[in-house]
Order: sequence, then C-alpha cells, then structure tokens
Amino acid sequence: MSSTSSINPIADRLEQIWSTLPSSVRLIAVTKQVPVELMRAAYEAGVRDFGESRIQEAMTKQTQLADLPDITWHFIGHLQTNKVARALDLFQWIHSVDSLKLAQQLNQRAQERQQSPKVCLQVKLLPDPQKYGWTEAELLEALPELDRCSHLQIVGLMTIPPYGLSQDETLAVFRNTRRLAEQIQAQSWSHLRMHHLSMGMSDDYQLAVQAGATMVRLGRTLFGERR
Repeated sequence: MSSTSSINPIADRLEQIWSTLPSSVRLIAVTKQVPVELMRAAYEAGVRDFGESRIQEAMTKQTQLADLPDITWHFIGHLQTNKVARALDLFQWIHSVDSLKLAQQLNQRAQERQQSPKVCLQVKLLPDPQKYGWTEAELLEALPELDRCSHLQIVGLMTIPPYGLSQDETLAVFRNTRRLAEQIQAQSWSHLRMHHLSMGMSDDYQLAVQAGATMVRLGRTLFGERR
C-alpha cells in the first residue's frame, strides 16, 4: 500500500472499490453531510465526480472547494421546481428528473440561460411511497413531450430500488431499468439518448454493475457512516 493511502484511508477504500468496477463505470461520491475535508481527501485520491442532494449544502461546499475546478457536480436528490434555476447554476448533471413538469421547467430555464445540462430520468419500476420517479407506463406516455425538451441532454435513466428487497429482486429492478432504457433507445427520438444507467449505491452497487450500470453513487462505502 502506498504512503499516500496510509495517510488517506479514503484512498484505501477507493482502491478496493475501483478494483471491483469495470473501467466503463463512473464512480460518483455521494457527499451529503460529508465534511469538506473528507471530500478533499477523496479528490486527492482521484475522485472527480461528487453527488449532492441539497441545494444549500452544495452551494456551501462548492464555495469551499472553488480551488478544485475540475470537479463535476451531480444533483441526485429530489429537485423542487422552484429550485431549478439554482440547480442549473450549480450542477452539470441532474440524475433525478422525476416528472414531465420538472423536465419542462429545466428545459425552459436552460434555454433562457443557453445551457444544456445532462439529465437522467428517475424511474420507479416497483411501487415505493418513499421514492419519486416515473412508472414505466408514465414514462413511455411522456416520451414525445420529453423529446421536445431540446435544451436538455437526456442521456439515460436513474433508479433506486425499494428498501428490503432480496438480492434477486434488486437485480431484477436493475435489469428491468436497463431493458426500459434499451426499449427507449431503440425508438427514433430526436433528443432522447439512453447511454447511461445511474443505479447502484453502497449496499447494491455490485448488483447494479452486473445489470449494466454506467454510474454508481457511493457514500457510506467510501466515507464510512455519516456523523
């Protein structure tokens, strides 16, 4: 083990995680309630993608990390429509577009600002009152309207399985998300691309990778339990 990793325990964890990830899978460090000094340690160990789920917390951290200009910021929480403009200021990626109203609001604001953020559509393929997201039927019905959101780069799907599933049930959710993305990709849309699957967190990311995830969102596995 290098001297860097012995000084920086996050480097040890990252080395272990990266050894299990195909090179095609992007690791997003989930930093909700993670102190800035631990984020700097992750940066020093090679992380460049950070995921936040609260606008105010992200604003504070981005100010404190302004000397690290090559970070890519991902919004991964539920986005209220009244926070759309601020989200566009702060994030290059928005993983959690969970309604047509939100997509249209983002598109309108992006057009006004001459921006083109990358977004994923959050799907909920099993009933789960604790999660936001499109059902499969809702998403398929909305595709023509979503395709008109020409100022968004709609590049894939995001999902979070319900808590309490078995490994087989969780794997099935991830595989069904991939199947849905492939179904959408096979149709001739002008502005919808299904190149990315944002799925898998600390407890299930290896199942997500098995099912075809291109981005995994890891917090506890990387930083330990939150304070």
